This record gives sequence, structure tokens and C-alpha cells, in this order.
Amino acid sequence: MVKVEGLTKFYGAKRAVNRMNFQIRKGEVVGLLGLNGSGKTTVLRILAGDLMPTSGRVMINHHNLFLEPYAVKKFLSFLPETPPLYGEMTVKAYLKFIGRVKGLQRKEVIERMDEVMAQAGIDNVANEIISHLSYGYRQRVGIAQTLINKPAFLLLDEPASGLDPVQIVEMRRLIRSLRGAHTVILSSHLLSEISQICDRILMIQNGEIIGEGTEETLAQQFTQKFHLRMQVRGSKERIDEVLADRRGVERIEWLKEEGGSVVFTLHLTMDVREEINQQLVNANLGVLELTRTDLDLENLFLQLMEKGENAS
Repeated sequence: MVKVEGLTKFYGAKRAVNRMNFQIRKGEVVGLLGLNGSGKTTVLRILAGDLMPTSGRVMINHHNLFLEPYAVKKFLSFLPETPPLYGEMTVKAYLKFIGRVKGLQRKEVIERMDEVMAQAGIDNVANEIISHLSYGYRQRVGIAQTLINKPAFLLLDEPASGLDPVQIVEMRRLIRSLRGAHTVILSSHLLSEISQICDRILMIQNGEIIGEGTEETLAQQFTQKFHLRMQVRGSKERIDEVLADRRGVERIEWLKEEGGSVVFTLHLTMDVREEINQQLVNANLGVLELTRTDLDLENLFLQLMEKGENAS
């Protein structure tokens, strides 16, 4: 669906994006994760065709974005962090206007208006003046206008910015519902939002991708550590005898004993969960809990950001 090669952007002498390469598959929801000023918005504006890069190539659905911009924009929608709304219009009038601007016929606009208002959860404010709506509802109107022309490719810049916790949950649910029917790239510095919404994460620092993958693969790639919280029926001495010298076991951190079982954290240098479980079962030690606890995206993100700063 999307292929980016050697994307570079300078603002005068300042380099905002540096030889960036990545691909997005059809139907994926991919997050650009980075601190403010990392280059996320610049990348989205380039992909939307609003900003020309200094160099590089972007192919979207087999079209070269810079050579065939009008062909690409027929199936692309971009929502900036602050949605471009006309506050004096009603929601319905605004969506009708946007639909016509995007080339839909009058009958199509009427049909799509009802669909996108229901999808975005704004059908109950269809006749309200946009400037009278809450911030959360205005963000939803922004999402609705991006969907009016059934775009295959959506670009969302900080869609949860400024929302309260309830609105964030609703926005998260809305974006998840787009998976499959649309290819989505969204940017955020909210770590929890990226991990809970996206299929894949691109971590950006100083205009470069310093990490790419799922939360789990990023943790494996950069930390090479595994931590298991376990509860096993048996004694500490017997558990230690079975596990202490096993391949991949760095150390055992004993937490507590309760009801004939022991709760502990197992620190590993590699993923040997299956072997550990089998060894305990073979030793007639009942495994009551085995939970991986090291997948903390926030800590991983901060580690990668520090790596990026030190390398720059």
C-alpha cells in the first residue's frame, strides 16, 4: 500500500527527516511514536502531499505521490492535529460541503453523511453548530470528514491530543474499527495509545526510525531480557534445584510463599518459557501462573529515545 524510500526533508539547514525508509501493508494500523519535534508531523504532511520533501520517493497504491499527486489524493485523507473545521456551520452542512469538495455526487454525499456520522458517533449532534460542540466532538467531526469519501489511506496526526480519559477510550475504539477497511498511519507521543491501537510501531527520533515492530518484538530487539512472574506449587528449594542452572536463567527473585506455592520473578537472558514450563511439569511442580512482565513500552521508548539522543 505505502512504500517510502530515502525520505529526507530540510528546513533551511535543519534536517527534520533523514533518509527514512518503511513500508505499510494494506489494512494495517501503524503508529509513528516520538517526542515533540521528532519529525512525525513532517512525515505525515509529506505523505498527505501537503509538503514536498528535499529528496526521496513515496509510492502509494502503486502511484508516485510526487509525480501523480491528484491520483493519490483521490483515495487519501489527512486529519491534522487541529481539524480544519468551519465553526459557523452545522455538522451536517459541513460534512455535505466536504463531500462535495472531495468529488462525491449529491446522492452519494447524503448516503455517506449518515454512515460516517454513525461511525464517528456524532449522529446525535448532526444539527448542532460546530463551534458549540465540545473538543471531543469536534475531533470526531474531524474523523468523520476524513471518512466521507471512503479513503483507502488515512493519516491522523495526534488524534487523541487534548482529549479527556473517556474521550480517549472512545477515540481508541473508533480508530480500531477502521482496521482492515482502511490503511491508517497515526502519530502520537502517547505511548499507551500507540500500543493499544496499532498493529506496528515506528519509533522516531531526530527524523530517523530507531525502532520498528510490535511492542513485543521491539522489547526483544532492544532489551534482550525476559522477565516471568510465576507461581509454582512446591518448595523454594525444589524450584531452585530445577531452575537455577538451566539455560537462559539469569536469576530467581523470590517474592512470597502462599498456600503451598511460591511466587517469584524469573529473570531470563532469552525466551525459554516453553522449556521452563516443561521442566517444572516434568519435576511434578504445578505451574499455577506464568506471565511475562517485561513488555513495558514506556520504559522501552525512553531507552530508545536516550539511544537516539546519544547517537545524534
